This record gives sequence, structure tokens and C-alpha cells, in this order.
Amino acid sequence: MSVFLLKRILTLIATLAATSAVVFMVLDVLPGNAAQVLMGPDAAPEAVQALAEQLGLDQPAWQRYVQWVQGLLVLDLGNSYAYGSPVLDLVLERLALTVPLAVLAMLITTLLALLAGVYAASRHGRWGDMGVMGLAQLGIAIPNFWFAILLILLFSVKLQWFSAGGFPGWTEEAGGGFWPGLKALLLPAISLAVVQAAILARITRSAVLDVMREDFVRTARAKGLSTRAVLWGHVLRNAMVPVVTVMGLQFANLLAGTIVVENVFYLPGLGRLIFQSIANRDLIVVRNCVMLLAAMVVLVNFIVDLLYAAIDPRLKASDL
Repeated sequence: MSVFLLKRILTLIATLAATSAVVFMVLDVLPGNAAQVLMGPDAAPEAVQALAEQLGLDQPAWQRYVQWVQGLLVLDLGNSYAYGSPVLDLVLERLALTVPLAVLAMLITTLLALLAGVYAASRHGRWGDMGVMGLAQLGIAIPNFWFAILLILLFSVKLQWFSAGGFPGWTEEAGGGFWPGLKALLLPAISLAVVQAAILARITRSAVLDVMREDFVRTARAKGLSTRAVLWGHVLRNAMVPVVTVMGLQFANLLAGTIVVENVFYLPGLGRLIFQSIANRDLIVVRNCVMLLAAMVVLVNFIVDLLYAAIDPRLKASDL
């Protein structure tokens, strides 16, 4: 187990290092001048140059990259060009919304997908199976931002059950609270979850059908176990390896999808911060936010690798 874990940790570190280099290079070659944007189009060239020197934009790219990585290691992300405040404070403030939103969407995705996938597999070739797969195909075809607008029109404009946008905060001092905050995230989470649940339901159905053809399933049925006990107690566990793989990828998609959905619902999350920072050419915020999202994706994949070993010990043994 120690060798297995060591290999995964070394892979995690190497991936993060390569990701940081790619993120920096891609953003560093973008056209435009952050100092020019901050000063305005009519600013004097001398003033723009002075601000660029103050922000460190006149230094060589490799030097700025080394300084950035050193700052990442000690959580010193620098100050925002546009906001004038530490980037770490901005990111932590926005993560308090984005992470709960992604987790809630992932919970809804998992619940809907497992129920629908197992039900479709248990009704293979019948109307229930065809109905679930038809709905899944429809869910895959719907863009999440368009579905978000439909949810707003139905539940906010017509029924007036939910707010059309905004976030009250997690504390009563900020005018919100836990339940008001959770209610504000419900529609955005559903709009994010529908497409991912449709994809995961199809994967779950296929994986469950493959396992149902194994000999141990016939043995379990011969012992008199009910169909429900066989499906949920024996089949689903052995079908979880491909399902967990897709779930790890989907969590990454949910994090990326928040950029669009947060703007539709006017939520002050990380996605909206990235959108505003791109408009302001606040590259230091964009760079750190993109790196954070990439690191979260890599970390999720690392956790998925560990879950593989817990679900199927044969994978761990083959890696050793």
C-alpha cells in the first residue's frame, strides 16, 4: 500500500508542477497590458510604464513564474490589480460559495444517476429502461445555462418559490443563514446536475448490466436473495469502478460549469470572480483562480485513484 500511495503522490506533484507551467505560459502570452487597462486608454505612457514596474510586469517571464510558484507554496498569492486586496482573501471569500455549490450539484448528480441507472438496468429492454434512457439523452442535449434560465422562469418568475439570483450569505449577520443560503444554491445546483446526472446514469446502467451477467450474481440469486438485495448489495459495488471514474471527471466539469451558472444566477462565487477578472485584465487573479481549479481537479483524480484501491483491491495489487 505504501508503494501504491507513494506513486500516486509523486504523480500528483508532477502533474501540479506541469499544470502551473502551462497556466502561467498560456496567460502570460495573452495580448493586452494590465497596467494600460487599469490606467485607461488616455493615460500617459510614462504613467502606464510606472504602474507596470510597480506591479512587476516589467520583469522577465521566468522570474515572475518562479516568484509566483514560491508564493503558491506559502499561500502568498499577491494583490489583485483591480481590487487592490490580497488574492487569497478574494479566493477564500468566493470559495465559500463555489465549493458548496459544486458539492451540492455532485450530490444531486450522484443520487439521480444511481437511482436512474440501477432502475434502468433492472428493467433492461422494457419501457422503464427506454424511458430512463430517453430522459438521459434529453438531459445530455440540454445546455446547463439554458436549463438554468428555464428554472428561473418557472420557479422564480411564475411560481415565485425561489429568488431569481443573488446570494444572502451563510450567516445571519450578513442577512442570510444556512437554510436561506442553501435555498439560493438549489436551482443553480440542479441546473449543473442535470447534464452530469444524465451522463452518469447511462454509465451506471452499462456497468450494472455488465456485472449482472457475472456468475456470482446468478449464485446470489440461486441462494434466494431478492432482486433489490442483489442489485444494491452485490452488483452496484462491483460496478462502481467506471462510475467513480466518471464522477471524478464530472466534479471537474461542475467546477468549470460554475463560471457560466454563477453569472446566470448572479452568484458571487469563484466563477464570477474569474469572469470579472478577465474583463479587467487582472491576470494575477485569473492565474491563481485557474491554478486553483486545476489543482482541485488533479486532487479529485488523486482521491479517485485511492477509491479504486478501496473498491477493487486487485487494482492496488497490480500496481504494486
